[in-house]
Amino acid sequence: MGQVTVNLNGHHYTIGCADGDEGRLKVLAEDIDKRMMSLVDAVGQVGDARLLVMLSLLLLDELEEARGAGAVPSGEDDATAEAIESLAARMESLAERMEAT
Repeated sequence: MGQVTVNLNGHHYTIGCADGDEGRLKVLAEDIDKRMMSLVDAVGQVGDARLLVMLSLLLLDELEEARGAGAVPSGEDDATAEAIESLAARMESLAERMEAT
């Protein structure tokens, strides 16, 4: 199993992933961090948990818009939804752990 350390909102997190997925995970984390920094610019530092919730909602909104525009083929909707739900669950778990520390 691979591991990648990512930086989100100035915090470092080590995330497990399948071997070979490390590069993709780094790219995704960089995109999330850029989006999170845009949120920080817009609303300030409102806490990592709240930023993650806001970011999750924005990403789901983008996905729904892409589905409506036909950018996500209908055959891939279920797999995409499952991947997003899994990511949202991971982000929620991460947010809970961050709030506990």
